Amino acid sequence: MIKVYIDGASQGNPGRAGIGYLIFHNDALIKKESIYLGIQTNNFAEYMALIFALIDIFNLKSEKVEVFSDSLLLCEQINGNFKIKNKNLYPLYILAKKVISNFKNFSLFHIDRENNNPADRLAKNAIEFY
Repeated sequence: MIKVYIDGASQGNPGRAGIGYLIFHNDALIKKESIYLGIQTNNFAEYMALIFALIDIFNLKSEKVEVFSDSLLLCEQINGNFKIKNKNLYPLYILAKKVISNFKNFSLFHIDRENNNPADRLAKNAIEFY
C-alpha cells in the first residue's frame, strides 16, 4: 500500500509556483520531493504535484495507491464531481487520468490543510529557493 500527500503552492496567482509530495510505503517515508515550476497558477501546481507523485509511484510498481490533497478543486475534478472549466487545466486533467489508469486501485481524498503541513512546507520551500 502506497500513501502520498501532495500539495502545490504559488506566491501570487499566477506567481512563483512549486510542488511538494511525500510517498509512504506501509507508513514508512520512502521519498519526499520539492520542485520549482516557474510562474504558474496554484491549481496548475496542484495538478503537477499529483502527476509528479503518480509517476514516481508508477515506477515503484505499486497497484494500490491512496493520495491525499488539500485541494478541493483537484480532488473533485479527478473524482468526476466538478467539471474542468479552465482550458489550461484540461490537458493536465487528461494526463493525470491517463497515469491513474495504470493503477488497479487508486483513491484520491480531500483532507484539511492542517493535515497536509509536510507537503505544504515542501511546496513552499521549492518557491523560496528560486
